[in-house]
Amino acid sequence: MGRTIADSTLSPLPITQAPKGAPNIVLVLLDDVGFGTCGTFGGPVPTPALDRVAKNGLRYNQFHTTALCSPTRAAMLTGRNHHTVHMGGIPEAANIFPGYDSVIPKEAASIAEILRLSGYSTSCFGKWHLTPLWEQTLAGPFDRWPTGMGFERFYGIINAEASQWEPPMFDQTTPIMPYEGRADYHMTEDIVDQAISWMNIQKASHPERPFFTYVATGAMHCPHHVAQKWIDKFNGHFDGGWDALRTEIFERQLEFGVIPETTLLTERPAEIPAWADYPDRYKPVASKLMETFAGFLAHTDAQIGRLLDAVEALGIEENTLFIYITGDNGASAEGTIHGAWSAPSFQNGVPEDPEWLLDHMDDFGSARCENHYNVGWAWALDSPFQWMKQVASHFGGTRNAMAVSWPVAITDAGGLRDQFHHVIDIMPTILAAAGIKMPTHVNGIRQMPVDGVSMLYTFDNALALSRRTMQYFEMFGNRALYHDGWIASCYHGRVPWNRFGTFPFDGPEEKWELYNIQDDFSQGKNLAQEFPQKLRELRAMFDEQAKQHNIYPMREPGSSFGLAMVPPESLGGLNKFTYTTDHVRMPERSVVSLKNCSFRITAVVDVLRSGVSGVIACQGGNMAGWSLYVDDDGHVVYLYNWLGHEQYVARTATSLTVGRHEIIVHFVYDGGFGAGGHTVLLIDGVAAAYARVEKSVPIVFSMSGETFDIGLDTGSPVGPYPHVFRFTGGIKGVTLERLSEPSPEIAALIADGEFRASLATQ
Repeated sequence: MGRTIADSTLSPLPITQAPKGAPNIVLVLLDDVGFGTCGTFGGPVPTPALDRVAKNGLRYNQFHTTALCSPTRAAMLTGRNHHTVHMGGIPEAANIFPGYDSVIPKEAASIAEILRLSGYSTSCFGKWHLTPLWEQTLAGPFDRWPTGMGFERFYGIINAEASQWEPPMFDQTTPIMPYEGRADYHMTEDIVDQAISWMNIQKASHPERPFFTYVATGAMHCPHHVAQKWIDKFNGHFDGGWDALRTEIFERQLEFGVIPETTLLTERPAEIPAWADYPDRYKPVASKLMETFAGFLAHTDAQIGRLLDAVEALGIEENTLFIYITGDNGASAEGTIHGAWSAPSFQNGVPEDPEWLLDHMDDFGSARCENHYNVGWAWALDSPFQWMKQVASHFGGTRNAMAVSWPVAITDAGGLRDQFHHVIDIMPTILAAAGIKMPTHVNGIRQMPVDGVSMLYTFDNALALSRRTMQYFEMFGNRALYHDGWIASCYHGRVPWNRFGTFPFDGPEEKWELYNIQDDFSQGKNLAQEFPQKLRELRAMFDEQAKQHNIYPMREPGSSFGLAMVPPESLGGLNKFTYTTDHVRMPERSVVSLKNCSFRITAVVDVLRSGVSGVIACQGGNMAGWSLYVDDDGHVVYLYNWLGHEQYVARTATSLTVGRHEIIVHFVYDGGFGAGGHTVLLIDGVAAAYARVEKSVPIVFSMSGETFDIGLDTGSPVGPYPHVFRFTGGIKGVTLERLSEPSPEIAALIADGEFRASLATQ
């Protein structure tokens, strides 16, 4: 630079650009879908969008996940095994050991961060579920939110599951309520709308810049929420039951050629009742639950179809790598033998009476419940494999159907690929397609080795030998080791719908099996007795992998590590705090807990005019929680919602007058675990209402992202009032205070219960 421009030598301002010809990339991930569910792979639910991707590209019938939600997502986005990046389970079930603390290290930069630094625009829409619990508050830190892991645009949910009608959405890191005032709102439709809008804006603003967009639907995780018109499409389709459905799927899979002709249809586990033995009285409930799930999937695939339409409308489909993974694990059997109306019910270990489901069948799919289908349907939808989600030892938990299209690079349109691959291979595949080498350092931090291998070699060679020759699997003690066509599998013994079972490692419930999957696609013939030496070799390999990838120490699902093993909490043991209208969308574990204890809620409010109404403070949602509010008649109400089944109400006889008031809810606990107590509602020191709470929620109000709010209700309404229901007066503050602490025995039950509840929301 000289004194003037004339004295200076000019050079262009540098701008990072992706390699010439790098494709746009769309990565779609569904939740909780078994291998045999989608019509493209022989399933009972037509999936025309998946058909389109498969017709224009390739189908993969030996693609694997980790058997659980967050671990699959972490492995997919980082290219490393899930224990390696500290995600051996979900954040809700984290412990302090390196493989399980849920803190994805900076040494494992995500594919989004690498693409962003290499000239891509990046975005994420839908379900995230990779942020440690203590980092999920509005105070951050935001390092492990999508915006902190390379995604320039985020629109979706942070937590595990959500009502499709009233989800706890975030725009970047700001909580929003897009369903407010919209009777037609649905989360899947919303995230696809936002993804399409972002792609349109990106291409208009940077037409030469490729994009990477990750669309992770909350579907098909429970609650299975969809409009009645979609459910009606499947009326009567499943009246034959799960045994017949599994056989039908298997026959179509053979017909479609998505499984080898020699495949065995594995037998139903003894723990799952035969349809013929299931009570006739409850069969209509089971059929309706499955019809609801099918309608939910059909609706979800239709939204992915709109995403495909948008890519075509932009004229970029030829050079867009579109990856459609139909599940982060196998079908979910967490809905119990009889299914579920209230997800918090089974998350709190409270079995629901099937008579209740029978009486509330009309609720399925609606915002009035959080429904989940019977375990028998999960088994059927994982045809032809053994087991289902959580069971990483067998392909029912880890085998997920996938289709990939990229017209400029894939010439064998409609082809089938049977190379053995794993979700860790997605990240290196994307990098290879983009022409980007894996960097040794990202943002100045040396990167750990990538475990995945690129799948690009399969795009133009159906007969190529698989380049993934070894892969371990482990989840809750269910474990396996694949090597060169053989797999050693150990089922730990706990069925996924049993949240209170405890089985020892190497105990009698465990059994190691051996399969040659080159000849036995479905793990249908156990060869452990015939080849004991091979089994010993593979078990030794698993031990080596376990030491290398932080799998040890394995945790028995029903066991407790005790408080010494619990990861940090943002609350830090707080037992009293005053909240204001600044406090909304606060996660349950970041608020003073009022469970299993006596407590006091003290609210100081200003009534500026007559006719005041609205929520003063609330926690949870329509399936479980509590709310302190003023109804439309001006009466103060304290409502306790027990799992959506029962509501206990204390309501004043008179309305609030103009002026400042102190409102106190005083609860005297009976003692124990999930017990009841006496509630007194006081206005300005005078007892004004009373209610006997017969039962309380012991562990968790919601795994669906329902939160604590002051001055409004940001999620599904806890009580019989409209959405949001903002308080029309002033709120000086609301103090929550624990007045007693549980005994060590009850504290241990709570700790165990929180972990078991996490098993219900994988």
